[in-house]
Amino acid sequence: MPAALPRIHERPMPAIRDNIVEVRGLSKFYGGFQALKEIDLDFPEGELISLLGPSGCGKTTLLKMIAGLLEPSAGQVFVKGKAVTGPGPERAFVFQDFALMPWATVLRNVAFGLELRGTPKAERHETARRYIAEVGLAGFEERYPHELSGGMRQRVGLARALAVNADVLLMDEPFSAVDEQTRRKFQEDLLHLRRVQRKTFIFVTHSIEEAVYVSDRIVLLSRRPGRVSRIIEPDIPRDGTPDEIRRDRRYLDTVEDIWDGLKQFVD
Repeated sequence: MPAALPRIHERPMPAIRDNIVEVRGLSKFYGGFQALKEIDLDFPEGELISLLGPSGCGKTTLLKMIAGLLEPSAGQVFVKGKAVTGPGPERAFVFQDFALMPWATVLRNVAFGLELRGTPKAERHETARRYIAEVGLAGFEERYPHELSGGMRQRVGLARALAVNADVLLMDEPFSAVDEQTRRKFQEDLLHLRRVQRKTFIFVTHSIEEAVYVSDRIVLLSRRPGRVSRIIEPDIPRDGTPDEIRRDRRYLDTVEDIWDGLKQFVD
């Protein structure tokens, strides 16, 4: 497994945050069925917000509409006050299946978004190398995706999203394809990157435990058509070790409370 992320200087988070993403009256139909119904949400700048709910509730659909990859059937998404009409440079997407170019090296994959923007080769390679190192893959720049483990390929996808310096990182179950040990390491890396990068993360997961552990807020969606059922702000300690946090009664109670809320949506 690649080395842990370097502990670079952490900048303090602002005490008051504006909403960087706003979702207003969002609905989505696929043919004859409705995936999402009248979603209203605010995503404050600099926070990590998880979308959680039963399978088929529209979590990924909502994420893709925020990304501009899907068009709403009704309603509107605003990013930094501007209506979303398609993908934009202020948003970057980390796919569940990595979505790497198999014929390209790690360096080329990470630099690809900058290449599409017309960034000069020397500059984009310098930026890509910096983020490759930041996700713990220094020394793997000339490797190809088939030479990497699943966890390493996901790190490449994360580095590619970070390299374009987007304000909002949209992550669709990014850790679902790795083993539990690697997944927990990724959760620590994600929390570290959130502190030092000061980005807004919108994070889709099926794991209640993961959502409670990493999130500032959790948006709980109902079964299809997905609606906002609850918004939870986990009140858990952040100053202990990972094991201490996961054993803390407040963490365990929050996990159980969310599970109790989800039971009504489980067949």
